[in-house]
Amino acid sequence: MDASFTTEQDEIRRTLRELLHKRCGPEELRAAVDQPAGHDPALWTALADQLGLPGLALPETYGGVGCSVTELALAAEETGRALAPSPLLATTVLSAPLLLALGTDAQRAELLPRLAAGSLTAALGVPGAALATALGLTGDNGGDWAGGGRAGGVQARRTEDGGWRLYGQVDQVLDGHSAQLLIVAAHAGGFARSRTLLFLVPGDSARLVRTRLTALDATRPQARLQLRDVDAELLGDEGGDVLGTLARVGDHTAAVLACEAVGAADRALERTVEYVGQREQFGRAIGSFQAVKHGLADVYVQIQAARSAAYYAAWCSAGTAATGRPSSAGPLGLVAQFPAPLPGAAEPQPASSEALRVGGLALAQALEALRGAAAEGIQMHGGIGFTWEHEAHLYFKRAAGDELLFGPVHRLRARAADAARLFAGGEVTV
Repeated sequence: MDASFTTEQDEIRRTLRELLHKRCGPEELRAAVDQPAGHDPALWTALADQLGLPGLALPETYGGVGCSVTELALAAEETGRALAPSPLLATTVLSAPLLLALGTDAQRAELLPRLAAGSLTAALGVPGAALATALGLTGDNGGDWAGGGRAGGVQARRTEDGGWRLYGQVDQVLDGHSAQLLIVAAHAGGFARSRTLLFLVPGDSARLVRTRLTALDATRPQARLQLRDVDAELLGDEGGDVLGTLARVGDHTAAVLACEAVGAADRALERTVEYVGQREQFGRAIGSFQAVKHGLADVYVQIQAARSAAYYAAWCSAGTAATGRPSSAGPLGLVAQFPAPLPGAAEPQPASSEALRVGGLALAQALEALRGAAAEGIQMHGGIGFTWEHEAHLYFKRAAGDELLFGPVHRLRARAADAARLFAGGEVTV
């Protein structure tokens, strides 16, 4: 197996790291989260114009670069290092794949080129605190998370002219206060025949009230949407596999988030190692103390394990995007070579697409590594690690915030165990 990066992947990482180093330092980061949009629009424009980041994983037919989920995950690793606030997660990772998979030809032709160019931002809104459930990361997403035809959630009804109107409320919408296009999950058909559909809502629609919320992680701004009989356009057609598509997008999202968390954890560890080499106690650098070395070594091992899991998840996600199973030549330069079966042994069978959805498990590993690296960094920085002025708390808040949105870790792992039927029948299967 060749696990080296391709020349193009190395170039993406190098160029993006250089740009973020110049445009998204600690001072620029704090200034960006205080802007009305929650990010620096000039930085987003630069990422789009210079790197084509919004369209990195979109087909060239729609103005994209034509890369895979893997390249997007590697780019997210660099944005995670800088904790760069941007519409990348909401627009490129969550919304664009839904439009690509479910949209009509007209919807794709109209919206995807604008998303790829960075001139249009989008956000996904699901009722309640159900984003992880809707994406199939912490449980089966076939339940009543979108309202189930009951009171609450978001309800969709047809109008006399054949259109749709939405009524309800959506909380915790990433970039929902500034996105120019909203993809809203709603239930239609009443209680007995309710089904989950996705709708397109322009950000400037009448009777739409958007309120920015105070989030634990300021680098991931969230909003509340109040839809008061808002005109909406159905995404795709009523026969589309909405729940299945959300689950596939959820696994890809988890792989990207895992790489992002690994990048943040790696940078948090780097900052801590730099600091313990400078801070002195009892006449020597505290980094020379054995207890400090052991603690940071444990963090390093945890990050490396999380990086391996994240890269594997990105490889699987890219391979299953079109075929349902990873290709023999993976997009990380990974070329898997399987040994020949023993005489008389059965030929190995490809794993099911459900078993190959390992993004949630990789995300659990990465978030745990990030939380550990951030906590160790705060501890090693001593008194300044607890101050608002230092950046250490931002990494800890990123880990905690992502767990609130896409976790928690134990539920991500439980979902992976259920998907693999690890405890089927009450017994551990090997």
